Amino acid sequence: MRIGELARRGGTTTRALRYYESLGLLSSRRGANGQREYDEDDLRLVNEIRSLAGIGFALEDTRPFVQCLRDGHRTGDSCPASVEVYRRKVAELDTCISRLQAVRDQVRAQLQDAEQRSRPCGR
Repeated sequence: MRIGELARRGGTTTRALRYYESLGLLSSRRGANGQREYDEDDLRLVNEIRSLAGIGFALEDTRPFVQCLRDGHRTGDSCPASVEVYRRKVAELDTCISRLQAVRDQVRAQLQDAEQRSRPCGR
């Protein structure tokens, strides 16, 4: 399939596919006419990249998942390197959640103080 069809089927743009290719996440073959050609395996790679990017993974973090698929595994997360990326991402998310909870607690305390100050005297 050509790049336009891969983009359409993968839910992305030809520009994104060229970018993935420049990062080495995707590779194309050139047909006799010089145009990029892709196959169903490439569509699997694009779907994996898009799925992970959609939940907040940086493109570089998708590399082990892509390699796992290229190595013939049924899923991109069935390799140790992919599992390690999951672990690292969970740790990052836990840190973010902790920071957000601390900020929420601080804002909540400031809100309570402000509400108490804004009450009319004698009430």
